[in-house]
Amino acid sequence: MTAGTVRTVQRWASALDGVVVYAQGALCTRLARGSVPADGRVRVTGLPRSLDPGSLRARVTGASGVRVTEARIEVEAEPLGAEAPDALRREVERLRDAYEAVLGRRARQAGLIEETAALRPVPPARKRDDPHRRTAVDAWLELADFVDQRLTGLHARLVELEEELAEAERALSAAADRLARASTDAPASHVATTVSAALTLDGAAGTEVEVEVEYGVPGAVWVPAYRLTVRQGDSSGRLVLRASVAQRTGEDWTGVRLALATADLRRRTDLPRLRSLRIGRRQPAPTPSGWREPPAGLADLFTGYDTAPPRPARAGGMAKAAVGGHAAGAAQPPSPPPPPPMYGAPPAVAPSGAYPEAYAGPAPCGLPQAAPARPGGAPRTGRSRTAAPAMAPAAAFAPAAPAGSGMGAPPPPAPGGPVPAAPAPAVGPPRPSGDELDYTALVLSGPEEPGARRGRLFPDTPYDPVATEHRRRAESVTALPLPGHAVRPRESAGSFDHRFDAVARADIPSDGTWHTVTVGEIPVGLRTEYLCVPSVEQTVYGTLVLSNSTDQALLAGPVEVTVDDDFLRTAALPTLAPGGVSRVGLGPAEGIRVTRRTNLHESTSGLRGATTVLDHRVHVELANRLAGPVTVEVRERVPVTSDPDVRIEERADWTAPEEDLGPEYHAPGTRLWRVDLPAGGTTALDGGYEIRIPTAKALAGGNRRS
Repeated sequence: MTAGTVRTVQRWASALDGVVVYAQGALCTRLARGSVPADGRVRVTGLPRSLDPGSLRARVTGASGVRVTEARIEVEAEPLGAEAPDALRREVERLRDAYEAVLGRRARQAGLIEETAALRPVPPARKRDDPHRRTAVDAWLELADFVDQRLTGLHARLVELEEELAEAERALSAAADRLARASTDAPASHVATTVSAALTLDGAAGTEVEVEVEYGVPGAVWVPAYRLTVRQGDSSGRLVLRASVAQRTGEDWTGVRLALATADLRRRTDLPRLRSLRIGRRQPAPTPSGWREPPAGLADLFTGYDTAPPRPARAGGMAKAAVGGHAAGAAQPPSPPPPPPMYGAPPAVAPSGAYPEAYAGPAPCGLPQAAPARPGGAPRTGRSRTAAPAMAPAAAFAPAAPAGSGMGAPPPPAPGGPVPAAPAPAVGPPRPSGDELDYTALVLSGPEEPGARRGRLFPDTPYDPVATEHRRRAESVTALPLPGHAVRPRESAGSFDHRFDAVARADIPSDGTWHTVTVGEIPVGLRTEYLCVPSVEQTVYGTLVLSNSTDQALLAGPVEVTVDDDFLRTAALPTLAPGGVSRVGLGPAEGIRVTRRTNLHESTSGLRGATTVLDHRVHVELANRLAGPVTVEVRERVPVTSDPDVRIEERADWTAPEEDLGPEYHAPGTRLWRVDLPAGGTTALDGGYEIRIPTAKALAGGNRRS
């Protein structure tokens, strides 16, 4: 594609419409509108630099008869004007210069103080025959007075410089903090990088269409939070689901439709295609894989190039460069491999049914890598781009490459290491990978490259260090400290995945800090109960019993409890599956009193007193001083034995607990009383148990009586 053609391509401005935030990362959706040009090629601008190129998807919304046949990422760079939006950065630089200037003045002042304090009277040297002289006391005193006055003034100035330095340090720290928290949507330098989606539309020219572009970005996390509003005496409450969202994707989310999901965006969801084999003499014909053998005499095309004299060096002392920017004949250092895809886009599957692997390795036998793509689609030195599938990828017919391995042999072993065994030759027809079948991304190798690559097509997968750095900065939000009682969605979701759609559009800047948004209201069942364990503490505690009546799970997170418009406390809500029940503590209930008294009577029974009987009696009194009726659950505990000769007989109307409150744990031997008390009412509960221990099982003076 020539530069003139690039300038004539229509550019459609896009607006961010929706974002789905996953456990890590997000899927963004942009909308662009325009009329289909004659050649069908448009560029949708506004995409962030940190996006994952493999996650790009595009489609035409509505039944307009137009469809997207190709979608690619293109990156362009252009210098910014004088109005570059870096005022905050310049302010930080100015304050840093001012701080360093004050620091230098303080250092010079400290040097003057040190020099002045070092002043000492030095008497002249006395010769051997000179008599002793009297000390000039007046001169000594005058020098001491001078040093004292000088140090007083210098120290006063030093105090002023210390205050000025502290003020400059505070201003610099505040500006640096504002810069660190500022949105990353603005460019960080005087060069603006434009990321566009190059689309090819198939349809009638002049048709007005709306294109939806979807792409994945790293650097977005969220954790759930709740706000519970309770009215005393009501059997239902208002639970509002909120979310703390942090993102550093490089673009501000302004007025977007926000959705939150618990799924892992990196997990692959595509299913492998299993190749079936038929047992018999006749096998079905393999499906054409879209490639063909290279033409005969391909190596003879470069005979004249090899016999030609070398080209003269260019002006400026630049030697003839091979493809990829390295001098001819020089060993090229291995370029870093491209980062692995983050957003599990299913790779193309070879028509033969094999499950291919994407090309992500260095070139075989020290061959140079493909040259990186230039902005704007400029042609490369010594090679040309083509989209025609007339020639097969080199890896498709390389006899030494294993099936599905992409390109050629593995890299050479490290010096001194064991020599790996040669891979077995591929059996059967070639199985090109998805990258090798992506014909518009294949690059025709020029004559400067070795004979194994000349005139053949290879995938153009350049390593982009700038995009990698943007993604690394975006991933820094995963290290943010979580709010109190917060739990990450993947840890609390377990084996299920849910999506929560916000009821209103939200604004979240790309500053890498937590922002709270309201997702919606969740209907929950609610009842207030009071709980006490008088054997441990004679205090009654209020609890809220929440029941999840929706078809979605409530994730674990902090819940702010408000009772009658008064904030009570922030508690930790566990994960509630659909239909689950859990308790949320409200603290001590001062309006309900509890008193517990116990009595132990020891006796013997049986023939000749062969059994020791320990009779425990428990008496509990409850008094309700609240203005309304309450339900109190009193918990007691009876002993548990594993010895069949030791018997425990209960004498009370208490009941064993039912495991209906989800993760709530009851210790063995727990017994419950549930009492309904009217306003101002009192009640008494009596219970007890007997422990019968045979004399042979008793310990002399060691039996516990409580």
